[in-house]
Amino acid sequence: MNDTSSSRIDVKVCTETTRPRDQGHIYVRAQQGRWQRLRRQLSWGLMLLFLAGPWLRWNGNQAILLDWEAQRFHLFGMTIWPQDLTLLALLLMVAAFALFFMTAWLGRVWCGFLCPQTVWTFWFIWVEEKLEGSANQRRHRDRQPASLDSRLRKGGKHLIWSLIALLSGFTFVAYFTPAGELAQGLVTLSAAPWPVFWVVLFALCTYLNAGWMRTIMCTHMCPYSRFQSAMFDANTLSAAYDAGRGEQRGPRSRKSDHRAQGLGDCIDCELCVQVCPAGIDIRDGLQYECINCGACIDACDQTMNKMGYAPGLIRYASENTLAGRAAGRSRFKMLGYGVFTAALLALLVLTVASRTPLALEVVRDRQQLYREALDGSIENTFTLKLANKSQHEQLVVLTAEGLNNPAWHGPQRIVLEAGKVMEVPISLSLDAPEPGTTSRTVVFVATTERHQVRTDSRFLTP
Repeated sequence: MNDTSSSRIDVKVCTETTRPRDQGHIYVRAQQGRWQRLRRQLSWGLMLLFLAGPWLRWNGNQAILLDWEAQRFHLFGMTIWPQDLTLLALLLMVAAFALFFMTAWLGRVWCGFLCPQTVWTFWFIWVEEKLEGSANQRRHRDRQPASLDSRLRKGGKHLIWSLIALLSGFTFVAYFTPAGELAQGLVTLSAAPWPVFWVVLFALCTYLNAGWMRTIMCTHMCPYSRFQSAMFDANTLSAAYDAGRGEQRGPRSRKSDHRAQGLGDCIDCELCVQVCPAGIDIRDGLQYECINCGACIDACDQTMNKMGYAPGLIRYASENTLAGRAAGRSRFKMLGYGVFTAALLALLVLTVASRTPLALEVVRDRQQLYREALDGSIENTFTLKLANKSQHEQLVVLTAEGLNNPAWHGPQRIVLEAGKVMEVPISLSLDAPEPGTTSRTVVFVATTERHQVRTDSRFLTP
């Protein structure tokens, strides 16, 4: 289509191109344009964040470490313990409703621009294109008997795919195992079996998903593609073909009056099909295989510019826009998703802000309810469990309230290391218990420089 000497040659080149699907394999044609440029920039940013995440440091520790073995999640300066799993639940709920909100508003923007499956798939396709050539060249090579050149190109492609997959598998596992220890163990061949197993497993999954299965994951295994339509309405933006403007489609000369020939703006070049990673024809209407990546939009705009037509034959548009109807004033579905997202986000922020990085639990001695000394005093024994949820050392001062001048037996000033749990056995005694009362409330107080935690228990007497 770059030949400017004859407009009919341009159309002929377009109409003779083959579709991207050949015996079940999709040969994706490379495409430039503003939406592909945006997608690549986001892909680079997300990939760099993913690769750099395990190596970020915070107060001398790994900033992001989901330590399953110790049952603690370290997120920069905050440590989430099993008792704080409501925070993770709230975070997942915020992410889910934010995804629902974005889907109701912008369609499958997550699939086309942010989903890891899409990011890795386009990276693998880029490697394939650099080593094996364009879509037509790859198709031609696959139809010919294998040669040394084709074997070398394919071998190099699979080698680079494997290296990317191994790097991805290592990085993923490094979010759950200290990255430095994992890297040293793999280099020196001294890593534990389980981390090695997970690195290999996730590398294999990455290699198969992005290199071989690709959009099969999206169309047959990802549940999101199945229920996304439940979040759509007539005002949801998605990649769409303007049939009113494009039909009747057909080839023509650039200098001809296609309206006089009864033709629409679509010249039926099928570039929109060739650049689609799912191999679908967007002109057939909204399809669940579409990931909204915008490749068909860039391809069609390129053709429209060369033909001298206005761009936007394929564009991000809603059903109402394509039908020439005004956008609905009330969008209860999107409004509801937005309200739930904002409410859950506010609750999450409030929960994090009110979270105390110190936990205190009191356990009474169950073997002996109380002990009566020779001097007539009554003694109760307790075990105080202290948990330092922060990532720095804390000095904890222990006191008791609610009793009339009790005697404290045991340590009252504890240096608690970061992320540690300590059990402190202590006992309280009263010289002269009040007559007629067998149980009193005692409040144990753990005080640090910035926080204070209080827990009730019972002091028993005869």
